[in-house]
Amino acid sequence: MNAAGVRMVTRSRSQGSRARPRRGGEEAAPLQRGEASGEGRKSHSRVKCQQKSQRVNVAYEASDGEKGEDTEPLKAPGWEPQDWQQQLVNIRTMRSGKDAPVDQLGVEHCYDPSAPPKNKVKYIKQTSAILQQRYGGDIPASVTELVALPGVGPKMAHLAMAVAWGTVSGIAVDTHVHRIANRLRWTKKTTKSPEETRTALEEWLPRELWSEINGLLVGFGQQTCLPVRPRCQACLNRALCPAAQGL
Repeated sequence: MNAAGVRMVTRSRSQGSRARPRRGGEEAAPLQRGEASGEGRKSHSRVKCQQKSQRVNVAYEASDGEKGEDTEPLKAPGWEPQDWQQQLVNIRTMRSGKDAPVDQLGVEHCYDPSAPPKNKVKYIKQTSAILQQRYGGDIPASVTELVALPGVGPKMAHLAMAVAWGTVSGIAVDTHVHRIANRLRWTKKTTKSPEETRTALEEWLPRELWSEINGLLVGFGQQTCLPVRPRCQACLNRALCPAAQGL
């Protein structure tokens, strides 16, 4: 607050139009009519402005636990499914035997007898030629290049990145992972495709689990959480699974 301005207002109100003494005994010229009131309004306006700015400063003042005005506000915790950690522990327990079909199949069993043979053969021939011509017989080292190959989707691209290049580029989501994630409510809302499920899972699932989750859930889906007539009676997650509550 401007102290001089306050003294000016006080004197002008108390003395009126009387002469004000100066230093050294000199008398000041008498105030003209309206001068005192004008000075008072200016001083009062400055006081109000300063008071207003002080109130704003106090409102945004950092608390004792903050480092300063540049400190970012605390962020609300992100969404995550209820009981997902215990559900994961139970699935790991049920998969500890590593005896599901996904655990036994190697590259010598890549051919899927149930798949339409025409597209499979065509894709393999086309992809083999591309790999020889562009990559010297190797495979691309990026998801973008992998999905550009005939018959290669995001699931296989992320699996190839993890297995061939040791890079975790995303979660490999197939029909098993898609089905189980929705049954356990591991997505904020019901997803309609594996790609939607992948995006939903990657929003909250810790990255260190991305490479594990495919094989874990695929085997679980092959043995226990079947597409039709799931074996909920034998599942350790029966009490924690929303889909099992109505069975």
